[in-house]
Amino acid sequence: MPGVTGSDVGRVRARTMKDAMLFDEHAVTFACQDDQLMGILSLPQQPARRGVLVVVGGPQYRVGSHRQFTLLARSLAAQGIAVLRFDYRGMGDSEGAARDFAQVDADLRAAVDFMTGAVAGLAEVVVWGLCDAASAALFYAATDARVVGLVLLNPWARTTDGLAKATLKHYYRGRLLAPGLWRKIAAGKFDFRAAVGSLLRLVRAAAGGGNSNGGGGDAALALPERMLAGLAAFHGKVLLILCPIDLTAQEFLEMVKGSAQWQQQLAGARVTERRLAGADHTFSRQAWRDQVAAWTAQWISSW
Repeated sequence: MPGVTGSDVGRVRARTMKDAMLFDEHAVTFACQDDQLMGILSLPQQPARRGVLVVVGGPQYRVGSHRQFTLLARSLAAQGIAVLRFDYRGMGDSEGAARDFAQVDADLRAAVDFMTGAVAGLAEVVVWGLCDAASAALFYAATDARVVGLVLLNPWARTTDGLAKATLKHYYRGRLLAPGLWRKIAAGKFDFRAAVGSLLRLVRAAAGGGNSNGGGGDAALALPERMLAGLAAFHGKVLLILCPIDLTAQEFLEMVKGSAQWQQQLAGARVTERRLAGADHTFSRQAWRDQVAAWTAQWISSW
């Protein structure tokens, strides 16, 4: 296998899954332009023709918060799905200068090149991304015919006014109902001046006081517009997983509500949406991580 440097974990079996398959985990390296990238390939003994590339949101590396990417890869590999999770340039163990999510197209292409060359019979790739990694996946997917599916979790569609609107609608409303706030007020420990100042800044921003791209790329387009262009150009399947209480997810949903074009794209038969009630942005509980892994596996095998 090209680029395999040895097994960092060896042969493992998922203990909690009935009839789970054996799979190997290999530490791998592959080139991206003049730099070497580091990844972990979870390889079943009999891999399916469709594999998963886990794209890491930043700043983070291939293990993920609460080891989510490691556990996801092992869960999928135990069901016969090959998974590559890797550090793009400037992160983790990979070489190169640090870059943001809007500048990793070459890294994703290098990873897909490696994966399709290293896994016998692999013909199709699903790109899986959380937060700004979901945005990066949208930027890249339509440029590579080998990418047939996207799993997008709490996509990062940050703009200044979008964040302000979501915060005003969801955070402040919940804050007013929180008993802790009223205990602070009763004890004289609440800073009214700071709170009012913060609220006024949010109101001004929500009224259109700014519109940040949220990353590099075409400065003529706001981030949601660039993401929409990527989604419209991509003709594969999409699994959208959202945590309704997460501020990033709330901002994404508010953006969709205000855009007929986004609504049209997400209403198509190729898009499957799942909402995980109560979960936080990074799925910090085992039950939430297990549900995401189950949804991912079921969706990949359903088409």
